[in-house]
Amino acid sequence: MFVDVDLAVRAEKEEAEFMAACSRATGLRYDVPAFQVPIAGGVATYAGPDSPFNKVVGVGFAGTPSTAELNALEERYAEHDAPTSFEIATLAAPEVFEALTERGYLLVSFENVLLRRLEATNDEPSIVSIDVRRAEGELDVWLNLAVESALHPDTAGVRQHDTFPRESLEAAEMAGADAGARLYVASIGGEPAGAGGFRMAGEFAQLTGAGTAPAFRRRGVQKELVRTRLRDAREAGCEYAIVTTQPGSTSQANMHHFGFGLGYARAVLARAG
Repeated sequence: MFVDVDLAVRAEKEEAEFMAACSRATGLRYDVPAFQVPIAGGVATYAGPDSPFNKVVGVGFAGTPSTAELNALEERYAEHDAPTSFEIATLAAPEVFEALTERGYLLVSFENVLLRRLEATNDEPSIVSIDVRRAEGELDVWLNLAVESALHPDTAGVRQHDTFPRESLEAAEMAGADAGARLYVASIGGEPAGAGGFRMAGEFAQLTGAGTAPAFRRRGVQKELVRTRLRDAREAGCEYAIVTTQPGSTSQANMHHFGFGLGYARAVLARAG
């Protein structure tokens, strides 16, 4: 599907709100000095050492951050010995990229934002050997699957530019749950095999991450997790589904199988704290 600037603005707004909610949830659950700072239409978030939520998102659709704003933001991250990094949509104003590169920020990676409408159904039959269910009462099972799969990431396509320790991944997954994600567990023959989630955010169903335990990969677990979440999102009244993947990854291939297309990319720019 074609994604124009207006739709990208709405999608990036929801991404920024989710990052802020996850940062806030981490601070409350683990008593860390988290912060959420609005900046140029986006938000800068911090959620403790080595957190995946230490970044700036959503910037570039409501003006360019001023020199004073960037100085203050970099000082805020430096107070926590954290680097400052931005994830900026390729549909954002080019002036934002210019302002950051002039300050010494470097392009370190890309990620793809995939979207699809939810009015259409996928009539492909489910894989009967795989059971997908809401993770009610199985939070520990879900968390272990999510973290284990993240610790053994997809090696196809462009690799992730950063890695995180187990403790940070556990905190991040719990933050997503605290921020309102619906959680799912997939199993094969009664054995837990995969985990996933999605968050309803207005017109969007944000697929908040999914993973398969290494021993169960290449058996269709992710496809069943996607199929179930799309069905539930459609029934909940969401208009679009949205997900972020690494370029050229197996995850991206799975999403294309279910009708997702590339909406836009995000450039990841980083500077040492």
